[in-house]
Amino acid sequence: QVQLVESGGGLVQPGGSLRLSCAASGIIFSVYAMGWYRQAPGKQRELVARISNGGITNYADSVKGRFTITRDNAKNMVYLQMNSLKPDDTAVYYCNADRGLGVYWGKGTLVTVSS
Repeated sequence: QVQLVESGGGLVQPGGSLRLSCAASGIIFSVYAMGWYRQAPGKQRELVARISNGGITNYADSVKGRFTITRDNAKNMVYLQMNSLKPDDTAVYYCNADRGLGVYWGKGTLVTVSS
């Protein structure tokens, strides 16, 4: 059974930082591209950051220079370091594992950026 479990969300002030973690099980983690998506109230889910199975990363323009995605294949973990957070970053953040035909999602973790 495939499971992606996110953690690390919470309430943070503008300008602050958070680190999201995603623990994967039930898949051969190293062959999957991993991603972080987010969905704000009333908006569509959007890609935040993605890291390929070879370690190539890409980011949404809105988070470039502020967020960093990394993966640890030995621990089956993917991380999203979020710095200089803005109120517009408020959303539920979802972990995603993608291998083309097989796509899996976590249940999400809420990030709220507010003073």
